Amino acid sequence: MTDIGDWCTVTPLGDLLVWGAHEHPDRDLIVFPDQRFSYAQVLERAVGVARGLLALGVRPGENVALLAPNGIEFVEGFFATALIGAVVVPLNARHKAQELGYIIENADITALLTVSDPDDYVDFAEVLHEALPSLATCGNGDLTVPEAPRLRRALLLRGAGRPGFTSRAELDDAARSVEPAVVHRHRRRVSMRDIAAILYTSGTTANPRGCLLTHESMTRGPVERATRRLSSGERHISWAGGPLFHIAALAPLIGTIGAGGTYLTDTFFEPGRAIALIAAERPTCVWPWFPAPMQMMMAHPDFDATALDSIRYLFLIGPRVLIEQVQSLFPDAELMAACGMTETTGIYALSDPDESFEDRSSAQGKAVPGIEIRIIDPETGAEQPVGVPGEILIRGYCVTVGYYKDPAKTAEAIDPDGWLRTGDLYSRNESGCLVFHGRLKDMLKVGGENVAAIEVESFLCEHPAVLTAAVIGRPDDRLDEVPVAFVEVREGHRLTEAELIAFCDGKIGRYKVPRAVFFVEPGEWPMSATKINKRGLTARLAAIAPSVAG
Repeated sequence: MTDIGDWCTVTPLGDLLVWGAHEHPDRDLIVFPDQRFSYAQVLERAVGVARGLLALGVRPGENVALLAPNGIEFVEGFFATALIGAVVVPLNARHKAQELGYIIENADITALLTVSDPDDYVDFAEVLHEALPSLATCGNGDLTVPEAPRLRRALLLRGAGRPGFTSRAELDDAARSVEPAVVHRHRRRVSMRDIAAILYTSGTTANPRGCLLTHESMTRGPVERATRRLSSGERHISWAGGPLFHIAALAPLIGTIGAGGTYLTDTFFEPGRAIALIAAERPTCVWPWFPAPMQMMMAHPDFDATALDSIRYLFLIGPRVLIEQVQSLFPDAELMAACGMTETTGIYALSDPDESFEDRSSAQGKAVPGIEIRIIDPETGAEQPVGVPGEILIRGYCVTVGYYKDPAKTAEAIDPDGWLRTGDLYSRNESGCLVFHGRLKDMLKVGGENVAAIEVESFLCEHPAVLTAAVIGRPDDRLDEVPVAFVEVREGHRLTEAELIAFCDGKIGRYKVPRAVFFVEPGEWPMSATKINKRGLTARLAAIAPSVAG
């Protein structure tokens, strides 16, 4: 028989959960340190919330906000919305009131799902009262909120007794008036190209933009990776410590369901709890993604790599020195590198199994099946040769349909042929792997020379005392701008500004050497969902060190 290669099976989000519950109802779908829920239990809970949404007037195609930490409430709210063909809008649990108020109004939210409990580390009902002041004076039924004209219901998936909010008990009571069969009739009408979710991404603009993501883009890549690329003959068990409102943690959950696996997470990331959960549940795949979570676990007194020997795949992006250290600790695991962003529903490029360690420690893989990539000169649009950085363009099923209610930004980002201009700088190496050079707008112009912030950051991290480094530009009268560094020092080490600058002198170009170094205490970095927020660093720099000549 002729080899016709591989293929993919794609379903809407709701169908994916129903399939999983049919195939292995009693298997654990999601596990927390003190709770575990089977596929059948998650489906039952999601259908129950979906019945309540329908009873309270939510209709297919309407936008439903979801503000909750990692927990069963987030999962049931997410899938309940998908089951009835509504559009889920996960809200960043780290956002402040002003940001939440903007998104709820901008996204035309008709129903808002959240949790409220005295033991929660954040009182989301209180935050929402601050974001939408009129909500605090409303009753518990249909709403009139001038700050969010489309909002009709605010619903508690856990909790009661908050002004403006319908309690979980009231939601469950309403659900009894809608038969489960009605939910499934709505589910069967969902198209793969229907919008499944709007994920807001901050980018470099003043206000976040809502990326429109289809059911196909949400399920196709994660399920294909989990079933084909991350399969070693064992049952797929995945751990991710990140927040589920972010695609970096949400996509692995979706993939895990498609593989009939089990997903491990926690309400919040704490290295000791993460280590204990991984050791007890023995995942085959872990997603620390960024240096900080991995470094925090490795520095914890309970860390013992030999007790975590179930790990076969480990996703990590970071400086080479960290990649080498982690590979030596987990010699039987495949360290995986990837490229991804919200606009591409997560991963669009991934390292191959047969890549050299040199490639997987210094590059970010190749385009995943079904996705096209170009690297162009951002000024001329010409294709860049091997080794020359340019803006990376992405085309394929994973790319956002556009930005919600922003046709101008959509046209600016996606050309008529469907190519997404990412604003990221990459090159291809001789092996064809993608090498990240930072954001197009994260390039410093120092006396006419282009300086990629990531290049300087990677070099600073080679110093044995440097745990994390971030470089930004400081305006300069003579050179236009000069680099300055913010640095977190490793525990047990000491480092001065002069020592770090001396470490750079003679090893990188003089124009790349930071003109100043500011030290950051652990936990004091301004953060977006997963990354250091450089706009926050720029504001901090303006406050502590006004522009001076270099």
